[in-house]
Amino acid sequence: MSALRRPFGSPHRAGDLFTPAELLRYATFAAAEVRAGEYLVSFDEARRWHRRLYRDRQLDLWLISWLPSQGTQLHDHGGSGGAFTVLTGTLSEAIVRPGTGNGEAVLLERRRPVGAGVAFGAHYVHDVRNLSGSPAVSVHAYSPPLTSMNFYDLGSDGGATGGLRLVASMPTEDPEPELPRTTFAA
Repeated sequence: MSALRRPFGSPHRAGDLFTPAELLRYATFAAAEVRAGEYLVSFDEARRWHRRLYRDRQLDLWLISWLPSQGTQLHDHGGSGGAFTVLTGTLSEAIVRPGTGNGEAVLLERRRPVGAGVAFGAHYVHDVRNLSGSPAVSVHAYSPPLTSMNFYDLGSDGGATGGLRLVASMPTEDPEPELPRTTFAA
């Protein structure tokens, strides 16, 4: 892990967290370093490959590769805000949004092509997947650094609407934790 150059401004004071917009600037800056050859990307057919680029008390940066059909489960980042930017390929993101006020939630599907960036707060629930036929690479930033993740299921029928149901919470410093398959209904 190399020392991260600051892409903008002076360092935050100890204990200050980065805003989602600042996290997106860090992810974009780190993505430029990857493109310049500062970090090598690898791919793993069994699971998403990932590498920590940087971590301190306020910031956590990760490089993640996605082969076609690889993805996450519906999750949040355990109280951390975050951002990601797509370096190569296209990722699909399903974002949970409140429904009509009756306790239901709705999944909004968004396509994230090369250069797309997403910044989000601590209560953002999403699922990121590579639904394309080509590999994809992204950089992710979190503040505070990850310490846990929560995983969810949506609706009793597994459809795109319904109640958001917590199915697992786990301590982790890794954005790609091994989650037991038995946690989710088949």
